Amino acid sequence: MTEERVFVVPRSSIQDGVPWYGIRTDNLDAFVEALERDGRYEPRPQMEADPSFKQVIPYLVLRDGERYFLMRRTRAGVDARLHDRYSIGVGGHLNPGDGGVVGGLRREWHEELVADFEPVFRLVGLLNDDTTDVGAVHLGAVYVADAAGRQVEIRETDKLTGSFAEPHEVAAVADKLETWSRLCFEFLDRAAVR
Repeated sequence: MTEERVFVVPRSSIQDGVPWYGIRTDNLDAFVEALERDGRYEPRPQMEADPSFKQVIPYLVLRDGERYFLMRRTRAGVDARLHDRYSIGVGGHLNPGDGGVVGGLRREWHEELVADFEPVFRLVGLLNDDTTDVGAVHLGAVYVADAAGRQVEIRETDKLTGSFAEPHEVAAVADKLETWSRLCFEFLDRAAVR
């Protein structure tokens, strides 16, 4: 079995070495340039333990107008820490063959969701959370897309449930949102990003 390789960028190549917490919207063009200039694929086990690199994770928040696609993890998942946790983000590691961040996001879209369309993905910010060991080695590229009234369903219904929810319904479970989802919801809700 071959070792998984994931797309990384040196921490020093990203805005201010990424000492910030939360979501930033400035210098997104510089981020894309840094990926093209300094990004590369490295073995995932080494990168999980090396905070001098950030594993780039495209993280999609799907909307339908004002509503968010809200997912809840079932108890069928392997990681008990995630049982009954909520998420508004779809994403994952980038692997060789994805064709860049948007290519990886497209792959995740088709792996995670069932829809007869592919939306336009808009990069709206970068998400960083160095407060945990996992967060210290990951950087989210936050994208937003609009379903525009079209139907979307969860592919792996044994692991997740999901449907569009009004902002007040997401706010009602904010304390059960995964950290990245909570940060995205607070940012998008406050900034009124559509």
